[in-house]
Amino acid sequence: MQYKNDVEAADALKKAYLDIRTEIGKIIIGQDDVVKSVLISIFSNGHCLLVGVPGLAKTLLVQTVARVLDLKFNRIQFTPDLMPSDIIGSEILGEDRNFKFVKGPVFANIILADEINRTPPKTQAALLEAMQEKSVTAAGVTHKLEQPFFVLATQNPIEQEGTYPLPEAQLDRFMFNVFLNYPTLQEEIQVVKNTTGAEKPVINKILTAKQIVEFQQLIHNIPVTDHVLEYAVKLAAKTRPNTELATADVNRLLSWGAGPRASQFLVLGAKCHAIISGKYSPDIEDVQAVAKPILRHRIVRSYQAEAEGISADQLIEKLF
Repeated sequence: MQYKNDVEAADALKKAYLDIRTEIGKIIIGQDDVVKSVLISIFSNGHCLLVGVPGLAKTLLVQTVARVLDLKFNRIQFTPDLMPSDIIGSEILGEDRNFKFVKGPVFANIILADEINRTPPKTQAALLEAMQEKSVTAAGVTHKLEQPFFVLATQNPIEQEGTYPLPEAQLDRFMFNVFLNYPTLQEEIQVVKNTTGAEKPVINKILTAKQIVEFQQLIHNIPVTDHVLEYAVKLAAKTRPNTELATADVNRLLSWGAGPRASQFLVLGAKCHAIISGKYSPDIEDVQAVAKPILRHRIVRSYQAEAEGISADQLIEKLF
């Protein structure tokens, strides 16, 4: 759809966001911050890592998002015996005696990488090129992925025996690291009421793949003032111990800080957060609103911080 200018497009994005939230709310009760983070990731052309115990509707959420956005969805269940070819596809010998490439499940718009830390690093790395380059290479041939392309990976914070923690290089590919909490009592009552009754809600499709790509481009076009840009970059730089912006607390409580990709995501996330909040340019509050899920998986706490029970989120709050 063609818009007269970016202001009109921004208004359309805000309306679409509200409509999407309404449709998702028919299926997903509560988890408002999680839904907002997932949608910001999609419109910012990023990826999202969800961390939560089983039964919190992580799979249902991404299935619902795919239905509302009319996107092709594939789920990949990560297991210790999963091979890279099970994700990206493989070459097979056809009836004509020629090799042909059979596409794997990664060829979709939304990928649910379920329990991504239960597969070895070799298989985890198969997603790296897809997430960063939006393409996969097999037998020396590069295959482009359909746009938009979004990976939503899940991790279970319990039952860590037999898992393979994601290395920092892979974690850095995710725009957001989102924690899911248990629903409130009233939310859980509503969930049980909705899922144990006879009525099934009807989900309406709000956007097409083409419109999502247009909105992703819009986010890049949104202007940002120099002082907000500088605030975002300094916020990421402050997490790096033994640098000029590091405080005494950072030097004592952090072993490693966020890289430049964090600064980029802070600005993109703030732009999108501003638009869906009814603003046409982000301010410092928008940067702070997206800072925790962007920074929490990019900083490494020191033994001192762990001994004192100081969480990554508490350290980020200190930087505000």
